Amino acid sequence: MEPLLAVDRLLALQQELVERWHAAPPALQEQDPLWQAVLQNHLCNFQLWHEEDRARDPAASDAALAQVKRTIDRFNQQRNDAVERLDELLVERLAATVQPLPAAPLNSETVGSIVDRLSILSLKVFHMAEEARRPEVEPEHRARAGARLAVLRQQREDLAQALRLLLADLQAGRKRLKVYRQMKMYNDPTLNPAVYGHQPRR
Repeated sequence: MEPLLAVDRLLALQQELVERWHAAPPALQEQDPLWQAVLQNHLCNFQLWHEEDRARDPAASDAALAQVKRTIDRFNQQRNDAVERLDELLVERLAATVQPLPAAPLNSETVGSIVDRLSILSLKVFHMAEEARRPEVEPEHRARAGARLAVLRQQREDLAQALRLLLADLQAGRKRLKVYRQMKMYNDPTLNPAVYGHQPRR
């Protein structure tokens, strides 16, 4: 049976795109809707990373920080939408091919949320590797970053192995997958009182 999601391809693609997008404007080229969701999530994390850096610029004006905050909220909503879309597609594909065992439990984390965490880890690995080879800093800084880089790489492999096991359990019917909605109320103008409180009553 073909795997639901090729984890080795996922890891390689996430790392490759982080490196490519730091050198050229990001672009998404993928026909499979499943991988489109993977890449959309990854792009949002890439954009979020750099907006979060800007949010901590001590020279940024209040107006600039307000704009950064709104941009972060937008990317974060898109990121969560992509996670949910990925899980939706996986649930559909599983329903067409797998009958779960009667007592098959849900996992505490969905495939989409693990893919999201692996995406963030690929960004951490890239940026920590940069710190480990910065020429203008003290050797102690590079050594500390190098030690942290080794930890991040191990954490990424541990999480990737957990994803492999979950995918195997899902395809064997030993576990079930469902979509968990994030319900980001602050991004919905009809649910956020700081927004709808300023709207005229009808």
